[in-house]
Amino acid sequence: MASVKLTGVKKIYDNKVVAVHDFDLDIHDKEFVVFVGPSGCGKSTTLRMIAGLEDISEGTIEIDGEVVNDLQPKDRGIAMVFQNYALYPHMSVYDNIAFSLRLSKVPEDVVYDKVTKAAEILGITEYLMRKPRALSGGQRQRVAIGRAMVRDSKVFLMDEPLSNLDAKLRNQMRAEIILLREKLDTTFIYVTHDQTEAMTLGDRIVIMKDGYIMQVGTPTEVFEMPKNLFVAGFIGAPQMNFINTKLINEGGKYYVTPFGVKLPVEGEKAEMLAAKNVQTKDIVLGVRPEHIRLAEAGEPAIKTKLLVNEMMGSEIHLHVSTEDDTRLIVRVPTVDLSKEERTAMVAGHELAVTFEGKVMHFFDPESSENLLV
Repeated sequence: MASVKLTGVKKIYDNKVVAVHDFDLDIHDKEFVVFVGPSGCGKSTTLRMIAGLEDISEGTIEIDGEVVNDLQPKDRGIAMVFQNYALYPHMSVYDNIAFSLRLSKVPEDVVYDKVTKAAEILGITEYLMRKPRALSGGQRQRVAIGRAMVRDSKVFLMDEPLSNLDAKLRNQMRAEIILLREKLDTTFIYVTHDQTEAMTLGDRIVIMKDGYIMQVGTPTEVFEMPKNLFVAGFIGAPQMNFINTKLINEGGKYYVTPFGVKLPVEGEKAEMLAAKNVQTKDIVLGVRPEHIRLAEAGEPAIKTKLLVNEMMGSEIHLHVSTEDDTRLIVRVPTVDLSKEERTAMVAGHELAVTFEGKVMHFFDPESSENLLV
C-alpha cells in the first residue's frame, strides 16, 4: 500500500506569511493525483512538504499509514522528479540514474539490472553513455524520471516536470507519463500550472488558489460541475464565458436573460434547479465557448460583432462583442461551416449566437459558489 494522507497541513513562513492553509486530502494507493493552480497557489510547497524538503508548520502527513513529519526525505519512501532535471553534468546518463542506488550501497549487478530496465522502459538505452549536455530537453527529463524510478519508491512526486519543454515535447511526454504510470503501478502526485496536463493525467485533480483547496474531483466532475467561479474559469480552454444576468423561475420552468434575450434552461440542469427550489435571482451565468453556437433562423438569439477569428485547424475560436461591449469566445467546429461561411468571418462580421440550455452554469454573484453544488 502507498496511500498518502494530509490532515490540517499548514505552511507559514516567517511566522506571518501563510503559504498553505489547513490542507486535508486522502490520496489512495496507486492513485494519480494532480495539484493544479496558478503560480503562488501553494501546490509546489505542499508537494515539498510531502517530500520532506519543507518543514510542516502544523498538521500531519502520513505515507503508508506512518506519520512522516519528522522523517528525512530519504526515509519517506518517495522519489521526486524536479522541473529543472537536476542532473549531474559530469556524469553519464547511466551514472546519473545509478547515483542514488550506489549511495545506498546497492550491489553493482543489481544497479545494472535496475538502470537498464528503467532505460528500456523510458526508451533511452542508446543514450546511457552520453552526458546530459548531449541530450534534448525531453531526453533529459526521461533521465530524471529514470533516476526516480530505480528507487522502488512507494510514492512518485513530480514537480512541473514538463514546464521546460516546448509544446510538441510536452504532448509527447504527457503520453509517456500515462504509459509509465501503467508500468510502475504506484501512487503519483503531480504538480502543474497547466490545466490540460491536469485534465489528461489525473484520476483526481486538486485545484488550489492562495494556499486553499478550491475543489477536489475527477476531471469530469470539475469540468461539468465546477464548485465556484475560480474553478470554472481555471478549468477549460478557452476560458468559460461569464455574464451577469438574471435566472427566472416561471412556474417551475427556468430561463436566463443574457443581454435581454430570454433563453430556456433545459435537461438535468433545469431539474437540479427545481430540486433545490431556486427562485428568481441575479446570477453570474457561465457558458463554455463550445456551448455557444450560431443561432438558427427563428431561435432567440444574441446579436454580436466579430472582433477576432482564430483558425485552430479543427475548430475556429471566434472572439465577439455584444451590443453592450461584453466580450465572448465561441468555439465552432470547422466542419460545421461551409467554405463561404468561413470566408465571410472577418472582423466586423455580424453573428447571431445562442447558448445551449443543458450545459449552462449558475453562480451566486456574492459568494461565487455554484448554485447546484
